[in-house]
Amino acid sequence: DNGCPISNIIPKWNDLVFKGQWRDALNRLLMTNNFPEFTGRVCPAPCEGACVLGIIESPVGIKSIECAIIDYAWEQGWMVPRPPQQRTGKTVAVIGSGPAGLASADQLNRAGHSVTVYERAKEPGGLLMYGIPNMKLDKDVVRRRVKLMEEAGITFKTGIEIGVDINREELEKMYDAIILCTGSQNARDLPLEGRMGYGIHFAMDYLTEQTQFLNGEIDEVTITAKDKNVIIIGAGDTGADCVATALRENCKSVVQFNK
Repeated sequence: DNGCPISNIIPKWNDLVFKGQWRDALNRLLMTNNFPEFTGRVCPAPCEGACVLGIIESPVGIKSIECAIIDYAWEQGWMVPRPPQQRTGKTVAVIGSGPAGLASADQLNRAGHSVTVYERAKEPGGLLMYGIPNMKLDKDVVRRRVKLMEEAGITFKTGIEIGVDINREELEKMYDAIILCTGSQNARDLPLEGRMGYGIHFAMDYLTEQTQFLNGEIDEVTITAKDKNVIIIGAGDTGADCVATALRENCKSVVQFNK
């Protein structure tokens, strides 16, 4: 668990799965992870790099086990809404419904506060919904979790941009606290010669539009890799998502650069 950014108690639930104690494994997993069905699919799994078994052979497939626990829990009907037994009377607005916004809302709701999540897009999920392609994270997995959160008492208001549709002063009158979880939409640009040439786009613009198109939110895309020779700069998760999306669009070729 030293290799886990959210301090999952990995050896414990690995052992419980080994013993066939799936319900106990789920409880142990949910102690530290709000959304295992997300991390079990999209986390880069630094835990597996830290696994001591990796010294002599392949490490334990921790990410796959995590995903198996939560998927089995959904199949068994164990994932039911758990609203707090008592409400504090305090109200909180969470701005943004990406991973940070959803986790904040979940924790605050468990503590008994009344939480309203504001999202400017059509659907909640932020990066989970619009940044990560469907082939890596099916959007029904996100919708299923949001529905569960609603049933536990969290309110989601979509299509509302804070600062445009509602200003800060209005929010401060309506809520006892405001949490900003607006994500990382500002890309890191490269001031290179020819940067402003035609056909050069930021990854998030491309990936977001693709998801909007597949969700039926827009009728056609303005950025497409179909029948084009594609160059992708950057080899992290987002770069890999762009490669996979371009291939699924039937690009002519794709080349990926990394420093």
